[in-house]
Amino acid sequence: MIPSHATITLIDSDTSVRRALSRIFAAAGFATEAFASAEEFLGTPRDRHGTCVVADTRLPGIGGLELMRRAGLEHPGIPFILLTTEDDDAMRLKARAAGAAALFRKPVDPEALLDSVRWALPSPLSAVPA
Repeated sequence: MIPSHATITLIDSDTSVRRALSRIFAAAGFATEAFASAEEFLGTPRDRHGTCVVADTRLPGIGGLELMRRAGLEHPGIPFILLTTEDDDAMRLKARAAGAAALFRKPVDPEALLDSVRWALPSPLSAVPA
């Protein structure tokens, strides 16, 4: 079940990737917002940020790993799923060390990405006090 507040934030400099992933998430029932750069994302009010961020590691200006670090300082707890064309041991180690929920090589398998997003989203029950 998708939490009613779930919004996926996509950050990728490639317009076609943003469009394709937005369609995939919309078809799965997620609201989406998309940005072409980390700077554009960081410049928006906090209440516009989604509950899960899917970002490319290679962005103009601030890259996905640095974005994850900065966003985590300001808004801890937002899960990040990273997309990369650099699928090697070094990138996997960097992503893991940064706390990424997942790392996918481009082009990404849509079902695997959706599964990761669903897994990364906070459970509605985790917000209910015991």
